[in-house]
Amino acid sequence: GFSFLCGGLQHAITLSQQLELFKEYKGKLAKVAGANKSATIIKDSLYVLSAGSSDFLQNYYVNPLLNKVYTADQYGSYLVSSFNTFVKGLYGLGGRRLGLTSLPPLGCLPAARTIFGYHESGCVSQFNTEAQQFNKKIGSAVANLQKQLPGMKIVVFDIFKPLYDLVKKPSDFGFTEARRGCCGTGTIETTVLLCNPKSVGTCPNATQYVFWDSVHPSQAANQVLADALIVDGISLLG
Repeated sequence: GFSFLCGGLQHAITLSQQLELFKEYKGKLAKVAGANKSATIIKDSLYVLSAGSSDFLQNYYVNPLLNKVYTADQYGSYLVSSFNTFVKGLYGLGGRRLGLTSLPPLGCLPAARTIFGYHESGCVSQFNTEAQQFNKKIGSAVANLQKQLPGMKIVVFDIFKPLYDLVKKPSDFGFTEARRGCCGTGTIETTVLLCNPKSVGTCPNATQYVFWDSVHPSQAANQVLADALIVDGISLLG
């Protein structure tokens, strides 16, 4: 089995709500497969959590109600606290294998460059520094959780470095464009909001672009990232 979970925008389903939905699913599974079989399915399934990117880029940095009250370090601690609660909840429901993606180099995303990079020619260095600090917090939290929760296996997929390498030296990996996305102008559009059939269109050579829109890597870039993380993925399955 495989479940993909995410944290992020305030209008999205929260992690606590996702746990409630998972609990509901677990009950339905037990009715179909029986208590013993369903427990085995839940235990052996792989859960993947993507959290943090939207929280920072689309919530914290653009929301003065947050960034004027909390430092990035404080906001990161709040997110880690939510992560801890979520993992313990998943563990209590029987989950034992969790893959967690780290924050990417937030300052290198085209949207960050467009909105916040007016004084820098490259990536927004402050955002990258804060992303790395958050990733360290998550790493420490994971180490503590694995000590507290017997049998729980958590693997952090570090996408910061491989994506940063792609952005800094795209030609080394066969890419030609790393500053903007393929969709629309590539500077501010996102797939859901502005990158759609009614937008100005997409580039003719998406495989040459590191980013699909202003925040998401392209399929070609995701393939490079996946290759970089495959060893970690295998260790999670073992």
